[in-house]
Amino acid sequence: MKHIRTTSLKRSGLIAAGLALLGFTTPLLAAENFLHFAAKTGDGKGKKVVLIAGDDEYRSEEGLPMLGKILSQKHGFDCTILLPAGDDGVIKPADHLLLSNPAALDSADAIVMLTRFRSWSPDDTKKFEAAYLRGVPIIGMRTSTHAFDIQGDHPYKKWTWNYGEGDWKGGFGKVVLGETWVNHHGAHKSEGCRGIIEEANKGHEILKGVSDIFADSDVYTATAPPDATVLVRGQVTDSLKPDSKPVAGKKNDPMQPIVWTREHKNEAGKVNRIVTTTMGAATDLQSEGLRRLLVNSVFWGLKLPVPAKADVDYVDPYSPSMYGFGTERKNLKVSDLDLGKPLPPP
Repeated sequence: MKHIRTTSLKRSGLIAAGLALLGFTTPLLAAENFLHFAAKTGDGKGKKVVLIAGDDEYRSEEGLPMLGKILSQKHGFDCTILLPAGDDGVIKPADHLLLSNPAALDSADAIVMLTRFRSWSPDDTKKFEAAYLRGVPIIGMRTSTHAFDIQGDHPYKKWTWNYGEGDWKGGFGKVVLGETWVNHHGAHKSEGCRGIIEEANKGHEILKGVSDIFADSDVYTATAPPDATVLVRGQVTDSLKPDSKPVAGKKNDPMQPIVWTREHKNEAGKVNRIVTTTMGAATDLQSEGLRRLLVNSVFWGLKLPVPAKADVDYVDPYSPSMYGFGTERKNLKVSDLDLGKPLPPP
């Protein structure tokens, strides 16, 4: 069944009931399984931003809709959020095959993604590849360094995070974003991450108005590629609280890169503006500094003027779930994340 998003499911139900009274029968409509937030006000010029949520640990299904609301309602971007949801509209983060409404990628001007070990169908992956080959900017968050785990007879097997052959060693993460999965550098779930702006690049547009970055997900081990511009490094802290102290010893000497940019020339000869951050859990996005950095990244990626201090206040109340396997909200539907729907405490 083709994935659709109706303007109003109630209206669709009334139409179906009316047709039934007239003697017509209609097939059941699919529940909405993706979100679309039309551009409201701002300087995004209606550019189409596709946000792809698809991980089973860091609650991207909660964080990216919140970010899409900010981008659309405060900054004028037309945002579509794709999720691991089936035709019933229920989000299933652990189903690595699901990608709702991949057709939205056909007209994407920019992509923001937080995926982990996905194994989409060849047709769905081809749509993502086509956007990539058009040269759209890509903002890759957290586990997007290991976005794909594609096994067997699949035309995009080389995108797998630990692919070991030819020019695609390390898969999509290494080749495009600049790094694949390596390890946890900080202690998972007990040591946090304070963002330290790289002094040499503090004037970069993406850092406009950015300060006080803190992520309660730990620092990843990462090596930025030689062509990258490192914007922020991760100071490992002794707890998950924003006022925690740096840990002593070698973990912060040197500090790992946690945000970098690069301009990647792809196989079609187009250049993708890339922003990679190893932060991005739904709880990390409670950091105003991180939200502003991500909003600025979309403007920078699209070569639009970056606001002096982007408004990143929540559109709807936001109380994200703690990251971890099995921490997803049970029977959460895509419609629960629509505009006007607060994300209540889990």
